Amino acid sequence: MTTIRPLAVGITPLETRREVVLHLATRAEELGYTAFFVAEAWGHDVSVLLTEIAIRTSRIQLGTGVLNIWGRSAGSIAMLASSLAELSGGRFVLGLGAGSPQLAEGLHDVAFRAPVERLGAVTRQVRRLLDGGRIVSSVSGGSRPLRLGVPPSSDIPIQLAALGPAAVRLCGELADCWYPFLLPASGLKEGLRLIEDGAARGGPGRPLPRICPGLPVAVAPDPARARALASWWVAFYLTSMGPLYARTLRNHGFGAAVDAVLAANPTHGTSEVPAAAAVLLDELTIWGNPDAARAALSGWYAAGADMPVLVLPPNRDRDELDAVLDALRPSSP
Repeated sequence: MTTIRPLAVGITPLETRREVVLHLATRAEELGYTAFFVAEAWGHDVSVLLTEIAIRTSRIQLGTGVLNIWGRSAGSIAMLASSLAELSGGRFVLGLGAGSPQLAEGLHDVAFRAPVERLGAVTRQVRRLLDGGRIVSSVSGGSRPLRLGVPPSSDIPIQLAALGPAAVRLCGELADCWYPFLLPASGLKEGLRLIEDGAARGGPGRPLPRICPGLPVAVAPDPARARALASWWVAFYLTSMGPLYARTLRNHGFGAAVDAVLAANPTHGTSEVPAAAAVLLDELTIWGNPDAARAALSGWYAAGADMPVLVLPPNRDRDELDAVLDALRPSSP
């Protein structure tokens, strides 16, 4: 019997075309992908989109990839997860992340303080509720802590987005899956060590989370076109999405490459990755023609990924996105 390697699809918050997201989810299921993750930021409410996806599909796992911890309470996150698990027939995966200062403060009007501690506290509260326990109150007032009125009928995996060392250790301690986005391929080994450290903190017998890295995809028959899209991914996230990604790359020894990208893109309207930073294209993205992209993807499995997540570029032509899904469809080792 042929074994197909697990492979997922991810959608960024920048992709706000609802009908395109729904189409991609159904197409991913048709092609045999394992899971489909939708991120939430300042666009659609992800629970509404995932409800539509759950109704239109029957096999593929679906999840929040990821849901930030500033816009909802632990109670509302647990209710969302329980409801989507029931609606999807047990196919839901809850992905959580610390988000960014811009998202917390600029949209939800919540101070972005101690994000890793906040991520840990919310994850513990949500896990407690999903396991049938009562919330542990952090406020005084004498109100009786509550349980969920509709507890999940099946286990709901919790997936944490984490890049910094403290967050990765937290993922090892608490989560079922690790979902790092824009992690350099050469940094996966160190991440696995941190995951193991965190799992040891979780106590004897604590299983290691599944490793599910989010990999920006830039695939086209023309290598020059693919390189341009890969350059956009790298330049955009380093210049427009806060300091986390640049800091992570510096910590992994790519400081000179980061500086070269920042120098080449003094305004947000450019997306140049100069020759001095070309290593970042291979480290951070799956790019090239279909053959090159499949080879790069195999490298992530070899490095320890259990289920890579192919993160599709936003606002591209639907036929182009379909071609990418078809070119990288799950295959046997």
